[in-house]
Amino acid sequence: MKPTPRRERKAEMLPAAKGDIVTVQYTGTLSNGEIFDESPEDRPLQFVIGKKEVIPGFEEAVIGMVTGEKRTVTIPAVQAYGEKLPQRIEEIDRARLPEAIAPRVGDRLEIVGHDNSRRIVEVVAVSDQTLTLDGNHPLAGRDLTFDIAMVEVVKQPKLF
Repeated sequence: MKPTPRRERKAEMLPAAKGDIVTVQYTGTLSNGEIFDESPEDRPLQFVIGKKEVIPGFEEAVIGMVTGEKRTVTIPAVQAYGEKLPQRIEEIDRARLPEAIAPRVGDRLEIVGHDNSRRIVEVVAVSDQTLTLDGNHPLAGRDLTFDIAMVEVVKQPKLF
């Protein structure tokens, strides 16, 4: 009796969905083409879709992608780091700072709140008497473009 040849089964390329673990390479650029972030070649980004580990627009962009697929998406500010909020910009008296600090525009400072919470702010204006600090995320109010390459989709069993 002659043996029957075994058929090679092609791995199914199932699209990424909520609950899946995905691994991606990406480059993020601003509208002027400036790169603001990218995954290192040897360390792609891995996250679980639906766990809010990345900005909402990025998570949405990978849904439906399959291993090997590449996609370019522009994510509006509201789906990224939100709009720039004026109430997060405040002017403070320089006397509140330790004397050893000589802030310049563009410096980032860690501020400790009354409740001991910590946040990072950017110095946006300096005068002899005051500092203007911006507590918005540095990318708030900006649309972001990402080139995304899906490296792997690992399907997770649905628990419900």
